[in-house]
Amino acid sequence: MSNKADQEARYKKRMQRTKEAIDKKVAAATEERGIVIILTGPGKGKSSSGFGNVIRCLGHGFKAGVVQFIKGAWDCGERNFLEDAIPGLEFHVMGTGFTWETQDFQKDKSAALEAWQHAQAMLKNPDLRLVLFDELTYVINYGHISVEDVIDALKNRPKDQTVIITGRGAPAALMSYADTVSEIKSVKHAFDGGVKAQKGVDY
Repeated sequence: MSNKADQEARYKKRMQRTKEAIDKKVAAATEERGIVIILTGPGKGKSSSGFGNVIRCLGHGFKAGVVQFIKGAWDCGERNFLEDAIPGLEFHVMGTGFTWETQDFQKDKSAALEAWQHAQAMLKNPDLRLVLFDELTYVINYGHISVEDVIDALKNRPKDQTVIITGRGAPAALMSYADTVSEIKSVKHAFDGGVKAQKGVDY
């Protein structure tokens, strides 16, 4: 057998084993329900990934909801595009924006609780196939909303509804409850090197 033929045979055998393993996992995954996804860690891309899932959901003709915590006052390209242009999307933004700009605990807590009321309403709406709570972890860690209240609301949501929660420092209890957790590592970030955040790329 030539080297090329041997290489092709080994490749085919390896891919057959891969297919068998994947087919076995697909066959074993029989439960149908919505899931809770946590996107956390110090790396860039958590919100971008969450909004990508929202677009995917809407692209299949389902309805979705978004509540943005923390970034409310910040110009957001995803919101600019999605909020008015896409049917079937509910969108709410926490009014105070970045908490390090306000530096007012009570004002921030009040705004977070008001945004959380919108989030809770979404978690009771069976018409919403997917909801994204962008940067929710921050208001939990700041003490504005308890992680117990969040988990309780997640437990009582419609069976087929998927929830995506983004933000650094996701609490251990929330990650333990979630079905899928991705922790994004920061290897290098242009901003740390003095490069200004760019509209259309970073926000």
